[in-house]
Amino acid sequence: MIGTFATISDIIDILFVAILVYTAMVWLRTTRAAFVLRGIFVLAIVYLIARQFELQLTAWIFQGFFAIFLIMIVVIFQEELRQIFERVAVWSWRSSGSLELQSETANALVRTAADLAKDRIGALIVVSGNDPLARHIVGGIPLDGKVSEPLLRSIFDPHSPGHDGAVIVERDRVTRFAAHLPLSKDLRQLATLGTRHSAALGIAELTDALAIVVSEQRGTISAARDGRLHRLENPQELVGLLERFLQKEEPEGRRIWKWIPVKHVRENWQAKAIAVAMAVGFWYVFVPGAKVMEATYRIPVQIQNIPADYELESFQPTEVEATFSGPRRAFYFFHPKRLKVMVDASTAETGRRTFMITPQSIRHPNEITVEEVRPQTLRLQLRRVAADDKTAHDDGLTGG
Repeated sequence: MIGTFATISDIIDILFVAILVYTAMVWLRTTRAAFVLRGIFVLAIVYLIARQFELQLTAWIFQGFFAIFLIMIVVIFQEELRQIFERVAVWSWRSSGSLELQSETANALVRTAADLAKDRIGALIVVSGNDPLARHIVGGIPLDGKVSEPLLRSIFDPHSPGHDGAVIVERDRVTRFAAHLPLSKDLRQLATLGTRHSAALGIAELTDALAIVVSEQRGTISAARDGRLHRLENPQELVGLLERFLQKEEPEGRRIWKWIPVKHVRENWQAKAIAVAMAVGFWYVFVPGAKVMEATYRIPVQIQNIPADYELESFQPTEVEATFSGPRRAFYFFHPKRLKVMVDASTAETGRRTFMITPQSIRHPNEITVEEVRPQTLRLQLRRVAADDKTAHDDGLTGG
C-alpha cells in the first residue's frame, strides 16, 4: 500500500489526519459520545458484511439508515460538535498569557481550599480556561471582586445564601458566585461522591476549565480537568496542578496545542496505531480509491425463461467479455465470479433465435458501469418438445 504514495504530501496528509483522528478518539473517550460511536461502528460493520454477502434486504435497510447519517450525527452529537467549534474559535497562535493568574491569586485559592478542607466546609471553585463558560452556567449572582481569602470564605460560609453554588474565577476576579453547573453522569468516577463533585466533573467534561472541590464530609480537596476527577493528597498538589493548568511549565510554542490533551501524546500507543491505520485506510479509499479504473472479465452466460414447449440444446457464446469502469474502491471487495449475464429467451417460441447482449443483461454492482460487451449477440439452438415426449416426460416425473 505504501508503494502507492505519489508524493511526500500524501504522507503529510495521512499524518495530519491521524493526529485529528487520535485527538478525537482521546477527547470522545471522556464524553458520553464514545458509546454512541461504538454502536454506529458496529452497525457499519454489519452493513459491510451484508454488502459483502449480498444480503439484499439487510443492506437495503442499512442503506436507508446511513442515508440520513449526517443528520443523525448533528442531532446526537450537537453538544460535542458545539464544543469543537468553540475550541476552534478560541484556538490561536498567540500566547495564552491572558489565562495566567497572579501568584497572589493562585496562593489565595490554595490557602482557601486548604482552610476550608480543614474546617470541613464544602466549596466549588471554577477557574476558567479558553472555553466560554456562560452557556453552561445557570443562575448565580454577578460579582466583580478580586480573588482573596476573606472573599472566598465569606461566600462559602455555611450561613451564606450562596455557599452551595459554584464560584467562577476569570483571570484574577470572581465574576459570579452561587452558580449552578451541569452535572456529570460518569458513575464510575462519581461513585460515593456528592453533587459538588458531579458538578465539577460536569463542567470539566464540557470545557477546559479547572474545577476545585472541597468535600465537607471528608475534608478532602479534589480537582476536575479534561473530564477527569483527581483527589489531591495535600495542598501542594493543588499548587502544581494550578501551575500546569496555567501552562507556566510549557514552552511558548507548545501553547497552541492547549486544547489537545498533551499528556496523551506520550502514551496510548494502541490508540495511536489505530488512528494511523484508520488514516491510511481513509486515504487509500478516498484518494487512490476515487480514481477511475477499468477492468475486463469473462462472464458466463445463463439462459432463463425458456418457453414450456422447448428445450435448450446449445447456445453460443457460453461466456462474454465485459469491460467495467468505476472508482477503484468499488473493486476492492468486488468478486468477478458473482457477475452473470442473464438472457431472456421467453420470445424464442416466435422463431427468434438471435438475442442481443446489452449492459442491462449483466448483473453488477451499482457503483461500476459496463463500458463494452464482446460479443453482443447470442444464438440459441432450441428443440420443440413433441406432445408424446412431453407426456412421457411428465409421466416419468409422476411415477405413472
